[in-house]
Amino acid sequence: MSNDKLEPKLFACTQSKELGELIAKSYGSELGKVITSTYSDGEFQPSFEESVRGTRIFIIGSTHPNADHLMEMLLMLDAAKRASARHITAVLPYFGWARQDRKDKPRVPIAAKLIAKMLEAAGATRIITMDLHADQIQGFFEKPVDHLFASTIFLPYLKELNLDNLTIASPDMGGSKRAYAYSKALESDVVICYKQRAKANVISHMELIGNVTGKNVVLVDDMVDTAGTLTKAADLMMERGALSVRAICTHALLSGNAYERVEKSQLKELIITDSIPLKQESDKIKVLSCANLFADVMHRVHTNTSISSKFLM
Repeated sequence: MSNDKLEPKLFACTQSKELGELIAKSYGSELGKVITSTYSDGEFQPSFEESVRGTRIFIIGSTHPNADHLMEMLLMLDAAKRASARHITAVLPYFGWARQDRKDKPRVPIAAKLIAKMLEAAGATRIITMDLHADQIQGFFEKPVDHLFASTIFLPYLKELNLDNLTIASPDMGGSKRAYAYSKALESDVVICYKQRAKANVISHMELIGNVTGKNVVLVDDMVDTAGTLTKAADLMMERGALSVRAICTHALLSGNAYERVEKSQLKELIITDSIPLKQESDKIKVLSCANLFADVMHRVHTNTSISSKFLM
């Protein structure tokens, strides 16, 4: 059998093991065996417990902080390269450190480009990821990047809700393009929140551009971290006469007091994907799996089939 006809092998980093199993099941395969040895000082070493020589492999792992998650992905890429895998695809449901995509003040790093170079140096020959914080991060790579949109998951769910007087909202100016794309697909109105930050994760002032009176509002963002912006925006919109406020966010970092903020806020529902595992359950949080999306795209990549149908926005 030629190398091109060999079935690919799927592996998952520790932090994305549950999602990896769902992707493998949807793909019609099983996760390959990886053993991670840990030294007493915290250093760890992943080891492939089966041959990958001459095959295409997919390594699944989100790289959200802490840095161990990124380090594990890099080590697995390097191990695959040294084990003579033919094609090595890094599947990053969440591409971490992406908020540092430019120099917004002197003497700071551009971490997103650094991570891109590290992934390539470690051995990645292709990248599959979803809802990058900034689309232009694709340009930091010299290898092919398949940038998927979670809109393929969220839009069917929103249509099933069948909300009257639906309005799409962006929690900040930077997300207005995403909000307009959703509004076009759903044929709805758009409003935008204008916020000023005192410092990172701290909002000093927020204003609303547009009318939400009598509307069912859906906030759209790529990630939710402390949930400060989303909950403040939801409270503001309810004050301005909205009937209900929901939020859809692809990547649920939910750090600090985020869960408490969501529970106490006027958000009716926070809809997320499982790109990052939840730390705790919440009645207000609805999880839609991205496993089928990634499995389908991985199959298309392996069979050299177009994936353009997966780009709804």
